[in-house]
Amino acid sequence: MRPMFARLGLSVLLLMVASSAFAITREERDKRETEVRAAETAFAKSMADRNATAFRSLIAEEAVFFGGKTVQHGKPEVVAAWKRFFDGPAAPFSWAPAEVEVLASGTLGMTSGPVYDPNGQRIGTFNSIWQKQKDGSWQIIFDKGCPPCECGK
Repeated sequence: MRPMFARLGLSVLLLMVASSAFAITREERDKRETEVRAAETAFAKSMADRNATAFRSLIAEEAVFFGGKTVQHGKPEVVAAWKRFFDGPAAPFSWAPAEVEVLASGTLGMTSGPVYDPNGQRIGTFNSIWQKQKDGSWQIIFDKGCPPCECGK
């Protein structure tokens, strides 16, 4: 029994050392947060510009988007579900990142912020998870919106 606990303890210690070895500096994390903010801003701009190609380029192949009572799995499903939002001359909604965070490893980022209707009325909040790709770009892997918080009421 003792050798098993010793191996388990050694494994945990090695994992802790390995995970800290992959941590990036605060300066690098700030840089990556700027990159994630820019990716989210470009994502929102793709809707404003009615540019479905730009929108598609920011979605990861394994993306999961939660849309009301449905969930889209994979880039083709997400793009198909969002196609209707690109029909017509004006965007049906807009958004902008208010919060951006990046893991200490620098591989995943989170964005969140308000969603507005065409009249500028807040209609929701978005929450997105971004993954750093091998080429250095960021793509969205999870996206979920929700109604605006009315916590003070």
